Amino acid sequence: MSRIGKLPIPLPAGVKITREGDTVTVEGPKGKNVEQVPPEMKIEVSADRIDVRRPDDSKKNRALHGLTRSLINNAVVGVTKGFTRKLEIVGVGYRALISDKNLSLELGYSHKIEVVPPEGVAFEVPAPGQIIVSGINKQVVGEVAANIRGYRPPEPYKGKGVHYEGEYIIRKAGKAGATSSKN
Repeated sequence: MSRIGKLPIPLPAGVKITREGDTVTVEGPKGKNVEQVPPEMKIEVSADRIDVRRPDDSKKNRALHGLTRSLINNAVVGVTKGFTRKLEIVGVGYRALISDKNLSLELGYSHKIEVVPPEGVAFEVPAPGQIIVSGINKQVVGEVAANIRGYRPPEPYKGKGVHYEGEYIIRKAGKAGATSSKN
């Protein structure tokens, strides 16, 4: 039995879940999330929890069991708490600004980079060197954060660039001849 798949999903008050074919719709206080799930998985909704069951122990169904449970759990967490990814910008002159709802990045290029948020995603800039990407869909929030990081990934010599909060950047030593003295 799948360790993840057999765990029940707690269903908070105010969250409504419906299934039509291979789509599961989860509605909650923060919005509505729609997930595609395999049609052969059985989803049992009770008053306070959701259980995902697989029809048999075939290799395909064992693989889809935990995936289906995780997708539904992420949808429930998204409509109740939401998801955030925090990014940090390191570098002289590198900064982020909010204009309208768009994110404007200055990352050392000759031009500014404008990032238009997809539907359901919001940007916050508490400081010029910090970006918070938030939304109800975990996959979309992570993808937008990865795209922002991709504009200027952190480089290993000085650590300049955009990186996730808490991400450890492996640093390399510079040129060996730069620190030695001539005799």
